[in-house]
Amino acid sequence: MTPRDYDLEPFWMPFTANRQFKAAPRILVSAKDMHYTAEDGRRILDSTAGLWCVNAGHCRDSIVRAIQQQAGSLDFAPTFQMGHPGPFRLAQTIAQLAPADLDHVFFANSGSEAVDTALKIALAYHRARGEGHRTRFIGRERAYHGVGFGGISVGGMTPNRKAFGAMLPGVDHLPHTYDREKIAFTRGQPDWGGHLADDLERIVALHDASNIAAVIVEPVQGSTGVVVPPKGYLEKLRAICDKHGILLIFDEVITGFGRLGKAFAAEYFNVMPDLVTFAKGVTSATVPMGGVIARKHVHDAFMQGPDGIELFHGYTYSGHPLAAAAGEATLALYHEEQLFAHAGNLAGYFEEAAHSLRGLPNVIDIRNIGLMAAIELAPRADKPGARGYEALVRCFEAGLLTRTTGDTLACSPPLIVSKAQIDEIFGTIGKVLRTIE
Repeated sequence: MTPRDYDLEPFWMPFTANRQFKAAPRILVSAKDMHYTAEDGRRILDSTAGLWCVNAGHCRDSIVRAIQQQAGSLDFAPTFQMGHPGPFRLAQTIAQLAPADLDHVFFANSGSEAVDTALKIALAYHRARGEGHRTRFIGRERAYHGVGFGGISVGGMTPNRKAFGAMLPGVDHLPHTYDREKIAFTRGQPDWGGHLADDLERIVALHDASNIAAVIVEPVQGSTGVVVPPKGYLEKLRAICDKHGILLIFDEVITGFGRLGKAFAAEYFNVMPDLVTFAKGVTSATVPMGGVIARKHVHDAFMQGPDGIELFHGYTYSGHPLAAAAGEATLALYHEEQLFAHAGNLAGYFEEAAHSLRGLPNVIDIRNIGLMAAIELAPRADKPGARGYEALVRCFEAGLLTRTTGDTLACSPPLIVSKAQIDEIFGTIGKVLRTIE
């Protein structure tokens, strides 16, 4: 272990118990493939793909080279009235990966920006069609859609909302689909809960369809602890949106680029949204990038007016040269190594390994789909979240990076994971859970 050449105090840790972390910091200094290296030199197996995002594995040579080469030839190109080849090539590849008719891409720089962009596209789409009165959004309880004001407004995770007071006006929320008494230890999609999509009809009746612009949902709710959609649920949402002329937005920041064994969850579930947000896996997290994929009818609505700027929205760094280079190299690597298929082939093994923890102390539920799993622990009566945090710390001490949401441990490894590493992930979690009261 080398002495620190920096002070911990000036940096205020995001989404972290700041004082608690700085009392016992966990510092990562390098990474390669499936492992991080900690400040003390220990190798840490990554069971969470960083933050659901390092899908191709860490510091892959071809992606690193692409970023280095791009930095040496074109560092930045103006976003407005100018272009460079990278985002055009990358958008073409993304459109080819997406389900048919999702064929126009707008680049942002994060999942939060992607969500806010999708909401703005939805509003502008209805205005372009002469229905500018459609301004309401419908989100869902327990949803996470980033930390922009749009995202926290349609999102439904209380801690992300309570500190900031006023949200966007005109937002309502569907009920979440999780009921542990009815679906605990389900493998894949639960049989119970599809009827909860019908609540959208109640909300439509309350506000009138003519005032509603879009419904936004995560196909699989990730940050709240891998809540898998019930059978028939997404299909019902699609049918109700079609019935009332409402756009359906899938937030695929987590599920996009192979997490379920397909390029997008829209393909996995065979449900076609009007807009798809993405980020994370598009560059395997090497350079920040996000975006929105729009169906043809959404894009074309903007092309019917007078000449000029069709969508008055954008970011300085949209389609940044380094991000575009990272994205091209990442998607090429997914293709060359057939990583989406690899993830799909391992999903069954991953499921069995996750559910092998059933019956361990304090395990009250296990949920999974694709290469996503959650192990939910009974909260301590006096301190919810404490048992999950203790599990995270002890896993790290045992050489495993995992993630907690309250008392739920979440696993979503890089798509390059092997069966032996899956065994190590859940074997380590099992050993740790046996030590926690």
